[in-house]
Amino acid sequence: MKPGALVELKRVARHFDAGAIRPIEEVSLTVSRADCVSIVGPSGSGKSTLIYLMSGMDLPSAGTVAWKGQTSPSRREWTRIRASNIGLVFQDFLLLSHLNALQNVELAVSPEIGKWKDRRDRAILALQQVGLADRSESFPYALSGGERQRVAVARALVNDPELVLADEPTGSLDTSSAQIVTQLLFDLQSKRGHALVLVTHELNLARQCARQIRLRDGRVEEGAC
Repeated sequence: MKPGALVELKRVARHFDAGAIRPIEEVSLTVSRADCVSIVGPSGSGKSTLIYLMSGMDLPSAGTVAWKGQTSPSRREWTRIRASNIGLVFQDFLLLSHLNALQNVELAVSPEIGKWKDRRDRAILALQQVGLADRSESFPYALSGGERQRVAVARALVNDPELVLADEPTGSLDTSSAQIVTQLLFDLQSKRGHALVLVTHELNLARQCARQIRLRDGRVEEGAC
């Protein structure tokens, strides 16, 4: 285990349909504290599959995924790890339509925070940090795409995670909104010091990360994009 490593993949593969579909093959990589990493590759190259494996939302067909030295946590252990240590941002926002912005964020607060007021205060602070304090009572249908994604970012960061995984977070946004969201992700990563892994098909965005990883034939190549 490398010093400071959060998540480490060793010779990881993921196969589907009895091995007929093989999006990930022999992947080995490490994401350490405060890393800023981009993952690029063509559609169908396994980028999202890699995010699911790194977060424990999916388990490998072969190889090992370790979290802070704990090799191959169980699904139950991964659920606990995600609840407090991993923030996830997806392309499609995944907000609950019947909850307002504040309630969507509050729902993600770690169950270890038992008092209602403490949970609410955390959610309010997270919305403030993404510039949406004045939209806390708004429901998703009343928010723009960029605002909805900023709520999703607040939800991902509400537990002050050590690792944030963002899977095409600007894929559903117009250019202006995409710039706001990406700058927000980079600014918060710089201020808070968590690791950020950004899946994107935009090379200009990928180059803003300190490390770039390209997926090719189910394997990773590190270097300039």
